[in-house]
Amino acid sequence: MATASPADAAPGTPSVAVLGTGIMGSGMARSLLRAQLSVRVWNRTRSKAEPLAVQGATVTETAEEAVRGADVVLTALNDGRSVADTLTAATPGLHPGQVWLQSSTVGLDATIDLVHRAAGLGLVYLDAPVSGTKQPAEQGTLTVFVSGPSSARATALPVLEAIGQRTVWVGEEPGAATRLKLVANTWVINMVNSVAECLNLAEGLGLDPQLFLDAVKGGPLDTPYLQGKSAAVLSGDLSPSFALSTALKDSRLILDAAGASGVKLDLVAASAERFARAEAAGHGGQDMIATYYAGRSA
Repeated sequence: MATASPADAAPGTPSVAVLGTGIMGSGMARSLLRAQLSVRVWNRTRSKAEPLAVQGATVTETAEEAVRGADVVLTALNDGRSVADTLTAATPGLHPGQVWLQSSTVGLDATIDLVHRAAGLGLVYLDAPVSGTKQPAEQGTLTVFVSGPSSARATALPVLEAIGQRTVWVGEEPGAATRLKLVANTWVINMVNSVAECLNLAEGLGLDPQLFLDAVKGGPLDTPYLQGKSAAVLSGDLSPSFALSTALKDSRLILDAAGASGVKLDLVAASAERFARAEAAGHGGQDMIATYYAGRSA
């Protein structure tokens, strides 16, 4: 049973079911509510969805209840298995013609499976992984990569405009957006490990890491990402904007896709190994810059 009434939707806007209210899903739900869309939310652990009721979302007991009658179903879950299991649970509430905006990063094989599942249910599948972390999700400033039938654009557009500052239409073929997301994540994954290794080496050589950050600050080698992730490590605040365990999952998806396409990615392989060491040491739930701990002596 729902615990709140849905937000009053502006005329002509789609109603949205958000399945998954973790870091990204809860942020996107809040952005949808600010845009005055009617939003129903469901999460396997209900307590993670309940705070959204205060902001006007309807919290449902089941995925089936969340999707029933919705114009757009937005999935924001951890991996392909989670998405597939949630779709199975939601199936009795789905109807042909609903637009399914699948924003989870699930890799190529899972995307193919989900496309087939959507076709079998008569859903219009939009492959729509997002680029960004907690803050952009909360602010509605994500970049959304989308591929799928252009006929669904009009229905999906108010949702895309609410959750993102930019939509990159990759093509009509579902899966093209996922391929682009894997490339974008390759850049992020290698970059965060480069930041961690620079901090590790500075400390190993007896230097204050801040000296390195000050040395490059404002120059062509400086980036807000370098400064922000370094500040998180040096302050000890590793609250996740993108969890290390999720980065490890994405690294493995990238390596699977690269292997299938005949591409060897040495840096991603090394990054995955660092993430795995940090996760084994208990840092999986922290921000992915906790890969820093994989480079420290015990």
